[in-house]
Amino acid sequence: MYLPRAFVDDNLASLQQQIAQSRLATLVTHGKLGLQASHLPLLLDPAQGANGTLFGHLAKANPQWQELADGAEALVIFSGEDAYVSPGFYPSKAEHGKVVPTWNYLAVHAYGRAEVFSDGPRLLELVSALTERHESTRSEPWKVTDAPADYIEGMLKAIVGFALPIQRLEGKRKLSQNRSPADIAGVRDGLAASADVRDQQLSHLMRQGDL
Repeated sequence: MYLPRAFVDDNLASLQQQIAQSRLATLVTHGKLGLQASHLPLLLDPAQGANGTLFGHLAKANPQWQELADGAEALVIFSGEDAYVSPGFYPSKAEHGKVVPTWNYLAVHAYGRAEVFSDGPRLLELVSALTERHESTRSEPWKVTDAPADYIEGMLKAIVGFALPIQRLEGKRKLSQNRSPADIAGVRDGLAASADVRDQQLSHLMRQGDL
């Protein structure tokens, strides 16, 4: 990832928080089958390994798991909030006009090599934890045990799990840090006034920061 110094986030707690908050990640590998990407919900154990360990599963019919089993390095992308930044947000536009559009966003890239597994009890533990995470906010959460045991057993045979210790983390918080204080305030206010909730979320992040 291209990382100008102004946008680098190298705080482990911050990076792990963004990973934990991400609902869907992109797993990218490059091996004998060329570049492959899958979109997956993942779990992070922040205490396992120097940077934490990611856990997830792939369909057994998805050949990407074979790349993981062969030891291919994996890149996992976690995308955060993002927003288009109009030159019209900058007070400097009226001063000299030397401004262009850009994009503000958050992103975390995690790198590592995974261990794959297919034993039933471990897979059951993984899918139960994933389910609990995403069902926990519902008034009547669904549980894996709500389905017939033989049905779940059959479903588990159709997936392959993986554990990916994070060997390297890269974080980017592009929030107009390279602009003047007046331009930063203009971006914050412009995004806050947008009808798009995604723009408002990015503005909120800018107000939280020490920009």
